[in-house]
Amino acid sequence: MEHSLLTIKHLCAWYDRKKEVLSDLSLELSEHEAVGLIGLNGAGKTTFLKILSGLMKSFRAEECSVLGRSLSVGDRAFKSCRYTVFAEDASFSYFTFREYLSCVFSAYGRQLTDVSALVEGFHFADYEHVLLKDLSTGNRKKAFLITAFALRPRLLLLDEPVNGLDFQSTEFLYRLIAGYKEFGTVLFSSHILESITLTSDRVLVLENGRIRQSFAGGQIDAVTIREALGDYENDV
Repeated sequence: MEHSLLTIKHLCAWYDRKKEVLSDLSLELSEHEAVGLIGLNGAGKTTFLKILSGLMKSFRAEECSVLGRSLSVGDRAFKSCRYTVFAEDASFSYFTFREYLSCVFSAYGRQLTDVSALVEGFHFADYEHVLLKDLSTGNRKKAFLITAFALRPRLLLLDEPVNGLDFQSTEFLYRLIAGYKEFGTVLFSSHILESITLTSDRVLVLENGRIRQSFAGGQIDAVTIREALGDYENDV
């Protein structure tokens, strides 16, 4: 049985203090697993990933621990083991992909690796030296995904990673996510059931700011998850 990588207990988060987006959310991620996070629009998926990425301060949690050690999401030790690809990201606009890649590896204290297989898999060879601001939404997403999978952080966070990708790149991404357990743990949000069912070891359904249901192994299929989401939608 794999050891616990990340444990969060009783997390609450808000944009307006009078209305919590996440309420009493508890979650545990093991090392070397692929976990899909799904929920209706407004369920709090992106908010949760922003918290883990250190981009949101309006939250509190009873416990946050990494590998059994109590840590804040803002602690350097946690930052050094995670990397996030957001659904939309306009940062580093005046960097080319190659410049951005070098910058990230330097920031993480890593030696730059060969990314040719990732570039080929995402059909990105023609765009390696184009400014990120001049790339299409899909190609900009590919630049960040290539960086993420080349870096191989212990915890990889992906927010709607399929958005904007062409069919071939989507299929390649599915294989990368499904195989990521060799290097670490991936937690990704998606509203596309196919991406969840084809890649996940576990699926977490987010509802009313907390994890409502969890599916694993043979329980993971589109019908079961669609029914879980439908039940919630009918209750709203």
